[in-house]
Formats: sequence, C-alpha cells, structure tokens
Amino acid sequence: MDKREARLRRARKTRVRIAEQCMTRLVVYRSNAHIYAQIIAPTGDRVLASASTAEVDARKSLKNGGNRAAATEIGKRIAERAKAVGVDAVAFDRAGYRFHGRVKALAEAAREAGLKF
Repeated sequence: MDKREARLRRARKTRVRIAEQCMTRLVVYRSNAHIYAQIIAPTGDRVLASASTAEVDARKSLKNGGNRAAATEIGKRIAERAKAVGVDAVAFDRAGYRFHGRVKALAEAAREAGLKF
C-alpha cells in the first residue's frame, strides 16, 4: 500500500463515521501548491460553499498558496461562506491527512471565524 492508498483508506473510515451522524461536513484537500475547502451537504450530493487558494481573488492576496498563512486565510473564507448559506456546525473531514500544519491552520481559522466542529 502506498501513501495515497493509505490516505484514502483513512478518509473512507472518517466519511463513514460522518455519514452515520448525517452532518454537513467541511472537507479539506491539499496539494503542494494549493489548499481547498468545501462545505458538503449531509446527503453528500451538493457543495454548499467552497474556498481555495486557486481562486483569482485569493491568488491576488496570497503570495504562496501552499503554506500555513494561505491555509489560515482559506479557513476564514470558508467559515464566512458557510455562514452566508446558513451553516454554522459541521463535521471536519480532513480526508486522511494528519491534523497538523496546513490542515490544522485551516481548521483553527475556521473555528475562530465562528464555525463549530
């Protein structure tokens, strides 16, 4: 099993637990260059809000999309957009990534901006 397969296996286990709770989830995906966050409906069929460092306005304000400062900014943006669509509590789906570095920075920024998880 390689790193990618192991991460996806961990992600599947997390998503099964979240699906049992039937909650809206905050999903994080990170690449070397960018970080992406999405608020997904409890049924899993709709994206309610999204934010990423690949967006045009984020690219203008951030020098690098693959660092903790960028992740903090995306965490704030996703929390604002979630509140705009009426979501205030989510389950955090870290997609099998360890809770440190950029993933942790995004989560803490979203919590500070008022998202509960």
